[in-house]
Formats: sequence, C-alpha cells, structure tokens
Amino acid sequence: MVDTIERGDAELVEAAAAGSEHAFRTLYRAYVRPVYWLAHGLLGDSADAEDVTQETFLVAWRKLPDLELAGDSLLPWLVTICRFQSANRIRRRQRERRLASNDDAADIADTIDVERQVAQSDLVERILAAVGSLSPLDQDIFRLCAAEGFAYQAAADRLGVTHGTVRNRLSRIRTFVRSTVEPEQS
Repeated sequence: MVDTIERGDAELVEAAAAGSEHAFRTLYRAYVRPVYWLAHGLLGDSADAEDVTQETFLVAWRKLPDLELAGDSLLPWLVTICRFQSANRIRRRQRERRLASNDDAADIADTIDVERQVAQSDLVERILAAVGSLSPLDQDIFRLCAAEGFAYQAAADRLGVTHGTVRNRLSRIRTFVRSTVEPEQS
C-alpha cells in the first residue's frame, strides 16, 4: 500500500490532480481525522463536522489541479479549506435562524461560541506550526500516533524504527508541542 510516508504529499497531490483516485484516497486517509477534529472544534456538532469534513475533501479534489503545494504537507491547505467551509456552515445556521419566526428562533439553541471558535482555531494553527518545525521522522510519528491513532508498535513498523524510538520521540514531541503552544505560567 502506498502511503504519505513512502511517497511525499507533493507526489500524491500531483497524481491525484492527474485523476488518481488511489492517490487522493491515500491523502484522505492521512488527513481525514485532523480535518474532522478541527471542524468539530469549530462547529461543536458531530453531524456538521462530518458534513464539513466531506465538503473540505470535495473542494480539495476539485482544486487539486490548480494547487502548487507550498511545503511538505497538504494539511495546512486542508485546514484553510475546512475553516472556510466551517464559516460557511456557521453563516448558513445564522441565516436559517434569522428566517425562522421569532417564536421558532427562541427555541433554537445558539451552538456557536465565537470566542471558543477563535481560540481553537488559533490553537490548531500553533500546533501545526510547532509540528511543522520538527524533523520529518518526528512529523510522521506525530501524524501517525497523535492524529491517526496508531499504536506505538504499528507506527514503528510503518516507519521502520523501534517501538522505543516511537515511544521516546512521541513523548519529547508532545512535551515540545505543549511547551510551544501553551502560554507560559508565571
């Protein structure tokens, strides 16, 4: 099975843009979880998050032929699409509330906490920046274990390193990301 570790995102994007469903499916599998969790954090609703995740990848599929990948990962581009799709979903919710009668509108709970949305969006960007500064192996370990939920041994087998290497590096990666992302306590 070809994956983003064996073939870089740029090569997979090029193949997907040329019509390779296999390459796009590989990219989808690599990034569907982080995109979903971002959408869920922005929208606060599982069903909307699933819809926005699918919309994100649909937009990505359509725009791949025009994409010039800046960097080694497709994730920052997908995050941008997801944020726009989430904003569209929020606007649609607001429009629907305005169109509802006053009585009906009183019954619709406001599920949008803008302050939380902005804070989570900022957090995701800081995490992506911190992870982006890591070595390629550390980025792969973070993606497999933290974003995709691989067990240490499964990630080690996929990367061709030892279980201990994954465990120790992931511990250091988490500490680094946490210290980089969290505000300092005085």
